[in-house]
Amino acid sequence: MLPLSGITVISLEHAIAAPFCTRQLADYGARVIKIERPGTGDFARAYDKTVNGLASHFVWVNRGKESLTLDVKQPAARAVLERLLEDADVLVQNLAPGAAARMGLDFASLAVNYPRLIVADISGYGDDGPYRDKKAYDILIQAEAGLVGITGSAEQPARAGISIADTAAGMYAYSGILTALIQRGKTGRGSRVEVAMLEALTEWMGYALYFGHYSGHPPARNGASHPAISPYGPHRTGDGEVLFGLQNEREWATFCGEVLGDAALALDPRFSSNSLRVNNRPELTQLIEASFKDAGSAEVIARLEAAGIANGRINSIEDVWNHPQLQARGRWREVGSSAGTIAALLPPANITDIVPVMGDVPALGEHTEAILAGLGYDVAQIAELRATGAI
Repeated sequence: MLPLSGITVISLEHAIAAPFCTRQLADYGARVIKIERPGTGDFARAYDKTVNGLASHFVWVNRGKESLTLDVKQPAARAVLERLLEDADVLVQNLAPGAAARMGLDFASLAVNYPRLIVADISGYGDDGPYRDKKAYDILIQAEAGLVGITGSAEQPARAGISIADTAAGMYAYSGILTALIQRGKTGRGSRVEVAMLEALTEWMGYALYFGHYSGHPPARNGASHPAISPYGPHRTGDGEVLFGLQNEREWATFCGEVLGDAALALDPRFSSNSLRVNNRPELTQLIEASFKDAGSAEVIARLEAAGIANGRINSIEDVWNHPQLQARGRWREVGSSAGTIAALLPPANITDIVPVMGDVPALGEHTEAILAGLGYDVAQIAELRATGAI
C-alpha cells in the first residue's frame, strides 16, 4: 500500500510548477489525471525533442499520470470534469491569472458541491496585490525575487541554470497538498492551497535577504565562489579546477599547513579571519592557485581529502548522469513512454518500505477513452465528444 493510494488528483496544468507538484503525488501512489487541450496538449510537450523525440522538461515532470484531452470551455467537456470532481480529492491548476475563477473552478465555488475537495492554485504573484495579473515566467520571477541580482559574475548578472522558481513553487504546492490532506483527515473538509512563485522563491532567498537588508549591501556576485566565506569556491589546478570550502578557523589552519604546506600563512594579517579573507580574496586566490599550479586536480583533491577539507568537482552534465555516487546507490530507473524507455531518477525522499511508482510518461490523450468509459460513457457518446472537439 503506497501512502497516497486511493487519492485522486485532477490537474489543469502546464509548463513546470504544477506538473512537478503532481508528479511527486503520482510517484507515491496518487492517481493523477492530467487534463490537456485537445490537439496540442501541455505546451511543454513542444519545448524541444531531445529525449528520443520528446521534450526534456515534459518527461521530467509528467511520469505516472493519465492524459485526458478535454476542452473545459465546452459544456459537454465541463460535464466530464464535474463527474471527475465528484470522486476527486485534489484539484490542481496553474492556468493564466484569473482563468480558473472565471470558469467557476475557484475554491469558493467548488466547495459548495465538493466540500471535501482540496484546491491547489499555483500562480506567479498570487490572486491579489498590484502584480496579480502579470504574466510570470521562471526567469521573470528569478529577477523579481532578487536571485538574478546576486547570481553571476561581478560584471554580469545571470539566471540560475534551471527553472528554480517553478521548482520552488511545485515543491511548496506538493507539501501544501499533503498538509491539507492531513488537515482534511481531522476536519473532514477540503481547503485551499495557494502558492505564488514569487513567494516560494523569495523564501529560498532567505539568507541573502537578511544579509542584504541588515548589512546595507547585497551579497556580492562572485561567480561560483561564496560571497561571504573565503576560500570557498573553484580554484585552478595544473589541469583544471577544484571546488572546496572552509567553514571555520580550525579548517583554515589545517588547510594552510596540510594542503598548501605553509602553516605560517594562517597567521598572515591579511587572512587571519574570514572577513579579512573575503576582503582580500584576489590575493588569497592567487596564492592558493600558485600552490596548485604544478599539481593535477586529482592530487589536489587527495590533499584536501587527507586534510578533511570539503571539496567537489565542477561536473559536466554527463559527469552527473554517470556520477559514481548515484550509480552506487542505485538511483536510476527506467520508465516507459511513447518513444520507448527513458531513464529517470528516483524521488530524493527514501521512505521505509515504500517503492515509488515511477510510472510511464503519457502520450497526449492516451487515457481519454478509458477514463470516459470508467465514468460510464459508451462508445457512441465518446465518438460524439470527439467529433465536437470536446475531447
